[in-house]
Amino acid sequence: MKRLCALAAAITLALAAPAAPAADKVLHAFLSTGETGLDPAVASDLASLSLLENLFEPMLRYDYDARPVKLVPGGLRELPSSDASGKVWTFRLRPGMYFSDDPAFNGKKREVVAGDYQYAIERLLDPALKSPWSFLFDGKLAELRVLDRYTLRMTLKEPDPSLLFYLALPATGAVAREVADAYGSQVGNHPVGSGPFVIEQWKRSDKITLAANRGYHQVWQGRQLPMVDKVEVKIMEEYQSRVLGFLNGEFDFIEQVPESMRDMVLDPSSPAPVLKQELAGRGMVLSAFPVLQTYYMWMNMDDPVLGGYSKEKVALRRAIALGYNGPEDIALLKKGLAIPAQSPLPPNVLGYDPAYRSPLSYNPKLAKALLDRFGYKVGKDGFRSQPNGQPLALLMHSEPTMVGRLRDELWRKNLNAIGIRVRFKTDKKTEIIKASRLGKVQMFETNWVADFPDGENFYQLLYGPNSGRANYARFNLPAYNSRYEKARQLGDGPQRDTLYREMNQLIHAYNPWVLLIHPISADIQQPWLKHYKRHPVEFTNWRYLDVER
Repeated sequence: MKRLCALAAAITLALAAPAAPAADKVLHAFLSTGETGLDPAVASDLASLSLLENLFEPMLRYDYDARPVKLVPGGLRELPSSDASGKVWTFRLRPGMYFSDDPAFNGKKREVVAGDYQYAIERLLDPALKSPWSFLFDGKLAELRVLDRYTLRMTLKEPDPSLLFYLALPATGAVAREVADAYGSQVGNHPVGSGPFVIEQWKRSDKITLAANRGYHQVWQGRQLPMVDKVEVKIMEEYQSRVLGFLNGEFDFIEQVPESMRDMVLDPSSPAPVLKQELAGRGMVLSAFPVLQTYYMWMNMDDPVLGGYSKEKVALRRAIALGYNGPEDIALLKKGLAIPAQSPLPPNVLGYDPAYRSPLSYNPKLAKALLDRFGYKVGKDGFRSQPNGQPLALLMHSEPTMVGRLRDELWRKNLNAIGIRVRFKTDKKTEIIKASRLGKVQMFETNWVADFPDGENFYQLLYGPNSGRANYARFNLPAYNSRYEKARQLGDGPQRDTLYREMNQLIHAYNPWVLLIHPISADIQQPWLKHYKRHPVEFTNWRYLDVER
């Protein structure tokens, strides 16, 4: 009887005790490089943009499910409308959106209003900021006017078919003037937005913790976003650390498994990407995703050795392009998860021509003949001199990672095979980008991920006025510039396609780039991760993901 009484008392106490609070749902993710800063007007690197699109709310966003891609309202209550000319656009905001709390607001809740989007766009055009995004609106705006608290009107000088894509970028997310005034040049260290997450903890280039913005407005499949309470983001520059961390359960997914690590996770006996049996047995899921991405090696057109538009300089760059062994790159380093780049445009971008073929392909014999013809003589040591008799020695920047070292060896072998000596200088990508903007890098292999799914976003990388910003090659050819200016006034169609083909031919003629590959991403997710899929344009999908461990 005593035992029964004790048991009854224990049950009564258990029922009366308050329930333990549910543990936070935490998504574990990583970024492959450190962020440079979190000012949406200034940042253009992949890591910073991945964070910014979760902190700041643009007027438009992409539908997570729609293929082909489709724009939907973000900070707007409805899709924008234009007049018959396509020049005058009206944007009506969603009332009740608020910036995350910050001392700049003096303890008050700060609602997002039309003036905040006006200010964000004006910042892109501020010469003091040297924004890499100024090309979006530079010379295009006739007027940007706030009509009332929730209405903004934009008048363009000419119609711009890509305008709505611009308004889905983190760069055009709402910014509060009070925050910019309070922090001045340090505003990139104090991101205050109205997106799905807020910064909870920030240890630079190491770990960033985002907390859910529970006032965020977006709903998906009947559920309020974001679904998790926090996102813990680690900076993992070493490829091996990323893969091992994922296999140990430290990360909930891994995107674009590095080529040097694929033997750890993929079945080497299968021509198609297939998970190893033991990983599939653990419930992991592999999906192959064609990324809107182009890899290329750019060469500084202002460099005294490699740059310039004279015949001998063009011959040198063309020989380098002919010496690049693309088939070996794809087979050995990319493990078959790539296709050769024929133009700057990857598949699934508006303007991509699947029938177009580059006139340049791997041909070391022709590369040697070209160098011989234009005075790059071979010395007794097997390496060439410049036409003026000076030694020909190139300096390529690279990243201090395992894949960076593999890339260095590929380029060393390819260039040495045609008699060109090359050295490598390793540094963090963020530092290389800074030096590139100043014109202090001779050559560097990099990649471009589409900001929006239109060819204009790739061809602007070689537009002369963008030199020192997105145009790291500092290519400035009037024939290219004029075609680019005409093409960006046109929508997708035959007339623009003709201009794109002509621009491709100019790129192949002058070779500011060596076009490399378009990657096919091998993505793997843990069994407890829900709703995971890659979006063709947006950098992250964190707000849609859920974890059920």
